[in-house]
Parts: sequence; C-alpha cells; structure tokens
Amino acid sequence: MSRQFEIAGKSGARYRYTAFEEDRFLPPAGANFVIAKLTKEGPTVVFAGETDNLANQTWRSALEKARAAYGDAAILTRLNVTRAVREAERVDLIAEHQPPMNG
Repeated sequence: MSRQFEIAGKSGARYRYTAFEEDRFLPPAGANFVIAKLTKEGPTVVFAGETDNLANQTWRSALEKARAAYGDAAILTRLNVTRAVREAERVDLIAEHQPPMNG
C-alpha cells in the first residue's frame, strides 16, 4: 500500500502526494513532484517541481542532489495532466514552504 501525504500550499489548498516506490509503474503523464525529508510531523519540502512525463524520470537528478545534501530525501508524486494547473500548484507550494533547492 502506498503512503500518501497532504501538503498545503500558501493559498490554503491541500495537495495529496503519494510516496514513490521503486517497483511502482510510472505513467507517461504530467505530474507534480516534491522531494522531501519525511518526519513524524510529515514531509519537509526541499524541492518542488513538475514534469510533462513522469516516466522519463527527469526528476532523478534533483533527487540525487537532495539525497547528497539532505540524506534520506524521498520523492512524492501527484498526477496532474494540465501544465497550467501543475505550474500553479508548484508556485503555491514554493510560496508556502520556501524549499531550499528551489532558491
């Protein structure tokens, strides 16, 4: 069973993200993703991004950088086909969490 996390944006909107599991099928669909440290209090966002194609794994380089800097960082994904919606969500999350890797 996949773990899900709600992450709030500056607007007050809450977005439900799913923890990435290595054996999980990655659809060739647009998605938002966050790289976070997972704690008892919930995810601490260190990077927020979006992609046109989750399956192409362009997010892997950001995940590797986060793990080098923050240790056991995890990637959380949320399917979101429309580019404008993905970008608005990414901006909302960055405004709220000020992720250090988006700086």
